[in-house]
Amino acid sequence: MAEEFTVVPVAHVVGGREDPTDDYWGGARAIIRIDHERFGEGSVVGLEDFSHLEVVFRFHLTDPTDLHAEPRHPRNNPAWPAGGIFAHRNMRRVNWLGVSRCRLVKVDGLDLHVEELDAVDGTPVLDIKPWFAEMGPRGEVRQPAWPTEMLTHYYAKPPE
Repeated sequence: MAEEFTVVPVAHVVGGREDPTDDYWGGARAIIRIDHERFGEGSVVGLEDFSHLEVVFRFHLTDPTDLHAEPRHPRNNPAWPAGGIFAHRNMRRVNWLGVSRCRLVKVDGLDLHVEELDAVDGTPVLDIKPWFAEMGPRGEVRQPAWPTEMLTHYYAKPPE
């Protein structure tokens, strides 16, 4: 029972990184530029009171033929166990949707200056939400060891 619907971006990422590489998002700064033709400054009133945002975006640079529903090794590393499409958080998604939690540095009109948003210049932003601590995981968080190993440098600053 597939249901189709249309989603129109509310904003686009401006600046920051141009290449969607796996690691070193630490310190990366960008602007989420909200569509000024559809939204006024009233749409961001109160947002400056939050330290972090949750951003839903579309992986617009993903090759649509590079979709693997069958189990695969994370980052093609045979040392990590193969998992199905829903056991990964990469860009190879059925609907090419990404979710990122980033630091809100400042609000300047309809420009949201952010840090450590793991989306690249030109990325369509589908939704922006303030991060509420109460909406984080409840209870004990469980995961295998491989994500911690794989993401060791994900939010590290790039080597000089």
